[in-house]
Amino acid sequence: MPIQVETRDSAALNDADLDEMGSMGGAFDIGALSKAKDGWVLSTTARVEGKLHGFSFATLERIGGTPCVLLGLVSVRRTSKRDQVLKGLMGEAFHRALMAFPDEDVVVGSRFVEDSDYKGTWARRLGQRLFSRLVSTSTRQQFTDTTSGMRALNQRAMSLFAARYSSEFAEVESLQQAVRAGLTVEELHVTMLPRTEGESFITPLGSAFYIFKTLIVLMVGQLRPKDTAEAKR
Repeated sequence: MPIQVETRDSAALNDADLDEMGSMGGAFDIGALSKAKDGWVLSTTARVEGKLHGFSFATLERIGGTPCVLLGLVSVRRTSKRDQVLKGLMGEAFHRALMAFPDEDVVVGSRFVEDSDYKGTWARRLGQRLFSRLVSTSTRQQFTDTTSGMRALNQRAMSLFAARYSSEFAEVESLQQAVRAGLTVEELHVTMLPRTEGESFITPLGSAFYIFKTLIVLMVGQLRPKDTAEAKR
């Protein structure tokens, strides 16, 4: 069973969350957890089959130009999975730091840059693979998850997209736009949890139509001249 790792703002934790952490069997009581909630920005939990197996409190900072994770406290349940849980917590923290302080112009959180248990409908998977192939071909850079909306941008990228940003094909077209403008783009592995409520608006017929429209957009994007914002370095 994969480990489910989730990061939240510490301020969003409620009494039930703190009680669950305190009852996990670690060294921190409710008083220490309450102080950690107030003193640290991010709270990360790791679960196995829905049961809490570890948590951490941390803050992200850039020190001397290097993205850093400042750990407030970490607690991991003593089980056979403790090493995997600790690796999951730390891996999440490192990814958060890189996403928050990227050296690249654009950082994309990808579900597929590493082995993943992510599953979607066949129509969604078809679209994801097709878009990744098309954008990779048009930009001559390998992309694995062009439909991911988890992204971090620096000032250069923000200036580019402030001038032109698609409202309908944002995820796919913006990657092509960024690479053509000379921005550096990198994918980092992230874990995305499955939907828990509601239904996707994407249907098989809708997917086919969306794929067709996106193909046209990418073709036009490849042929259109670079505007002023795209040409800036």
